[in-house]
Amino acid sequence: MTVVPGLRRIALVAHVSASLGWFGAVLTFLAVGIVALISPEEHAVRGAYLVMDPVARLVLVPLSIASLVTGVISSLSTQWGLVRHYWVVFKLVINVVATLVLLMYLETFRLLRVAAADLSAPLALVRNPSPVVHAVLALILLLAATTLGVFRPRGMTLYGWRKKHGA
Repeated sequence: MTVVPGLRRIALVAHVSASLGWFGAVLTFLAVGIVALISPEEHAVRGAYLVMDPVARLVLVPLSIASLVTGVISSLSTQWGLVRHYWVVFKLVINVVATLVLLMYLETFRLLRVAAADLSAPLALVRNPSPVVHAVLALILLLAATTLGVFRPRGMTLYGWRKKHGA
């Protein structure tokens, strides 16, 4: 595949930036979730759950989609391709799964926001460990994808092997 000079580097910079942004946003989201779970101050707990929904919709989702799109573009402009090497396929699967789970979880964020906004709801019913659990799992997945991208373990897919050997 012939690539416009510099396009590969632009795609790589965009992918790394989006992925780092996503990782940092998840870390921040985790911190907010921990505050929501452990703070003794009612307004801090409610405020944390109120902010999770817009942060998920306006920061996490766009960064996850940007990471996915730029990753696909970047992989298509390199020797590794999109489905030639297992490590690239695994990174793609990690990104797709994490993004899909995030999209499915948006309704939960909305419900948490509604519960937090209801001042008659007891604080015990507002607190929910699920965002913290999901943020930790997201960090594990993002670290796994980063590790694959840095170490690029060997192993070609059947398609990659055929493409390499002209079969």
